[in-house]
Amino acid sequence: MSNKIIVAAMIAAGVIAAPAVQADETGLMIRARGVYVTFDNSQNDGLGATANALAGHAGSEISANDRLIPEVDFSWFFTKNIAAELVLTYPQTVDIQLNDTYIGKIKALPPSLVLQYHFTDFGAFKPYVGLGVNYTLFSSRDNIIAGAAGQATVENSSVGMVGQIGFDYMFTKSLGLNFDVKYIQMETDVVLKASGTKVGALGLSPITTGVGLTYKF
Repeated sequence: MSNKIIVAAMIAAGVIAAPAVQADETGLMIRARGVYVTFDNSQNDGLGATANALAGHAGSEISANDRLIPEVDFSWFFTKNIAAELVLTYPQTVDIQLNDTYIGKIKALPPSLVLQYHFTDFGAFKPYVGLGVNYTLFSSRDNIIAGAAGQATVENSSVGMVGQIGFDYMFTKSLGLNFDVKYIQMETDVVLKASGTKVGALGLSPITTGVGLTYKF
């Protein structure tokens, strides 16, 4: 009889403890990173032709300058493996160039929402992969083209997919080092200001490489 009581007590203790273990595996993680942004700078034939006309020779291109930015993200763990990450920064100034000569600038606010899978079988080393969506809002859109056809600027938003790989290396239960790489689909149409006519598309689509700190609550 006493054995049955002991077994029952152990089962009850396990049932009570299970939610506590699960609660410890869920919760909020915050990361702060320095991120280097490398723009793809692809462009369609229309924009390439416009660049050639502006520069007066073939092989010209309109491009965005690579830059270093701060980044903060908030990840919520639904389980020890599954998390949703919101990636934020403040509006970033992006310089636009024609053959390495400054011709204008835009500001880009590019929040992303990513669903992540975290691998948990490597001790303090915790790699992850993610897939999500990016919405970039362009503002302060100075003229980036001024030619015979008139002044042109970019459209005000872009929506694209995000692919992500990275890892956290945890020094303690709460504090760790983060390394993160993302590919962000980002393209915006270039349009004439007077008529709204599209003259091309600038594919920014950056690769972001970041290093920073992780804190798990």
